[in-house]
Amino acid sequence: MDKLSAPNPILEIALGTVMVILIMLVHGVGIRTINRRFSRSWVLVNNTTPHWRINLLLAVAIGSLAILHFAETLVWAAPISMMGIIPSMRDSYYFVLESYTTLGEGTVKLPDSWRLIGPIMAVSGLFTFGWTGSVLVSIMTEFGKLDRGQAKKESKDSEG
Repeated sequence: MDKLSAPNPILEIALGTVMVILIMLVHGVGIRTINRRFSRSWVLVNNTTPHWRINLLLAVAIGSLAILHFAETLVWAAPISMMGIIPSMRDSYYFVLESYTTLGEGTVKLPDSWRLIGPIMAVSGLFTFGWTGSVLVSIMTEFGKLDRGQAKKESKDSEG
């Protein structure tokens, strides 16, 4: 543990970089899986699909994205706890959630010798939340197209 308590910015940056790459890989695989499942379900949607089914599809997509983020933060928390940087898994996970979301409340802190890891976590969170946001825009674009199509149909029906 003495090696871990002495400041070593190269080790911090190396570990942080490896973790960011791992998190981005996990996020990419997760996003592709969620997007593929959404697309497979979406092709079955038409003007007669009940609204509750369409809304359920949206809820499942959003829930899946949230679970993906919780899994990614667990990937960050596990080595921090196992290495004894923050010994309690619960405190480690709490710290990661604070950093990853850039909340930064600071009630659980890293030892000074590992303080570079927090901002690196924040970078990974910014990347993944941005990516998730773009997926949600894509999903909502599909909903908008469906709504416009239904509005056009209703408009034609009321005219004729």
